[in-house]
Amino acid sequence: MPGPLEVTAGFVVPEADLTWRFSRSSGPGGQGVNTTDSRAELSVDVAKVVPEQLRDRALANLAGKLTDGVLTVAASEHRSQLQNRDAAALRMTLLLRQAVAPPPAPRRATKPSRGSKERRLQVKRQRSDLKRSRQKGHRED
Repeated sequence: MPGPLEVTAGFVVPEADLTWRFSRSSGPGGQGVNTTDSRAELSVDVAKVVPEQLRDRALANLAGKLTDGVLTVAASEHRSQLQNRDAAALRMTLLLRQAVAPPPAPRRATKPSRGSKERRLQVKRQRSDLKRSRQKGHRED
């Protein structure tokens, strides 16, 4: 049974801040699908649970996935509610981990080396020669 979500070493979402909802799934399960609530939905109020120093970054990265500041994920790919709970918890953990991750270091612009330029031009000449040799009326000199 899922407990608190450990997003990073210093960021754990307490179980009290997790809101679970269960409903009927549309996936596999035969007639059992019509009677069991195996679909799991997990919701978290991002502004409330994310530490202050990470909050702005998380809200900016999750802006398109939030509804009134609440992030919701659903899982219905398994037949059992417990497996769907685990899948939803894992999905929520990964989303929050990506949201609070620091941005990548900016790329340092570099110029192609002289050798790489020469190799590129050599390949272009070879390709050009090959295509020219396929043309009608072409003679090797």
